[in-house]
Amino acid sequence: MDTLARRLSQKLSEQMDQAFVVENKSGATGTIGAAEAARATGDGYTLLAMDNTYAMLPYLFSRLPFDYGAAFRPVTVTAFSPILLAVSERSPYPDLASLIAAAKKEPEKLTYGTGGTGSTPHLAMLAFERAAGVKLYHVPFWGAGEAVIGVLSGNVDLVMISPGSALGNIRGGQLRPLAISGAHRVAALPDLPTFAEAGLPDYSVINWSGLAAPKVTPDAVVQRLHQEATRALAAPDMKAFIAELGSEPGGIAPAEFSRLIQEETARWRKVAAAGGVEKQ
Repeated sequence: MDTLARRLSQKLSEQMDQAFVVENKSGATGTIGAAEAARATGDGYTLLAMDNTYAMLPYLFSRLPFDYGAAFRPVTVTAFSPILLAVSERSPYPDLASLIAAAKKEPEKLTYGTGGTGSTPHLAMLAFERAAGVKLYHVPFWGAGEAVIGVLSGNVDLVMISPGSALGNIRGGQLRPLAISGAHRVAALPDLPTFAEAGLPDYSVINWSGLAAPKVTPDAVVQRLHQEATRALAAPDMKAFIAELGSEPGGIAPAEFSRLIQEETARWRKVAAAGGVEKQ
């Protein structure tokens, strides 16, 4: 999300002759930054760069420092990003079918690493367990990068990760991707089958990132921001940059983005309940 936000901010700065600055406010699964953005003046000068983790927040926290359903006005999705399941190149599983078969034979023997309990990869793996009818053993690390190192070192068996974060290790021969989410293969990994092609059509998790404005932002400002973001995302260099991340540009209308958040919120409610995720 940070990488895309910074590249998009450069493009918007050029287009609008305004300085767009990305300011990281990390902590508490993004709720610290979101709370600050929610309190900002609705003049279009403070935006929230968000991703699908936002749709998981009601199931991770018993109380949020902002009104989840009304704090923001969605502007647009900046990118849709599939996720892929990968194992070490030394793994005995050459494809998704063999991994699922092994997981069914010995529940909780296979391990997976994530950046922590309640993280997006954690819930994505819980959704995978539901779709595949398996039970894996979760090993939380301090961050997503450490989870990948866990796979490379053999400390865990598999990881769910974005293509952009995995391409270096895949092309270097250290990671073996088994399947990727989405309706079609991605140009960055043309030989990697989708989950549907690999025999798991019910797994349809897609990550997304986007922009939102404080709830008091006027319609005219939201529409202008949407127009400018859409224009930026359609630029050839932005499209090429997003494609290199294994993603597709967004640009959907604010109303459509709002519906997406509602649908995603309903989706993760079921996943969190089935996975026994406890609120903090």
